[in-house]
Amino acid sequence: MTVAGKTVLITGASRGIGAEAARVFAAAGANVGLMARRTHSLSELSAEIGETALAIGGDVSRYGDVAGAVQACVDRFGGLDILINNAGVVEPISHLAQADPEAWGAVIDINLKGVFYGMRAAVPVMTAGGGGTILTVSSGAAHGPVEAWSHYCASKAGAAMLTRCLDKEERANGIRAMGLSPGTVATQMQREIKASGINPVSQLDWSDHIPADWPARALMWMCGADADAHIGEEISLRDEGIRRKVGLT
Repeated sequence: MTVAGKTVLITGASRGIGAEAARVFAAAGANVGLMARRTHSLSELSAEIGETALAIGGDVSRYGDVAGAVQACVDRFGGLDILINNAGVVEPISHLAQADPEAWGAVIDINLKGVFYGMRAAVPVMTAGGGGTILTVSSGAAHGPVEAWSHYCASKAGAAMLTRCLDKEERANGIRAMGLSPGTVATQMQREIKASGINPVSQLDWSDHIPADWPARALMWMCGADADAHIGEEISLRDEGIRRKVGLT
């Protein structure tokens, strides 16, 4: 599958992996819907990309915002072919016994409910159009506990299961659902993790993190037939075989 002429909606598009994915997909000829809470950054990115980009301010923790973003893509570009559930937060980093319950729940609202909201809004539009691809940015934290990240680990584990549920229910209707675990990426989130000083991830050097364009390029590769063997699964960029297939060095 070439993404030229296709429409992709990217959540959390104002920075990091989301912003790089917008650039990568746009450079390949896709229309890109850019959703995030930081509207100023979105406007700058949209202006950088040009008329094939649409900035959509919104919060993935509110279903109406996500459904509105999907509809905005349909109205502007005629449909929706790809959804990238990228929006995610890790702060506030806190041991479970001291965690603020409302702040803990807010991370679940973004990282887990936001993924469900994206799937729920996109699937009817995609199936009506003959199918589509839904990619969710996951994490190694979905599969193992990390100190002071109970909210993040729980939300990412839930999001990984949502991908599997979506695949079971909608593969026959043309929906390609996959997750991407990128490893540690040189983004603002890693600066927040570093500042916490808690757990081994915070002790990593900046040079240990991969550049944000690596997962962006992997996400585009996942939209093509070469990734069909991984439908319903989670791909890890820690896997050297996957890196070679994507063309990363």
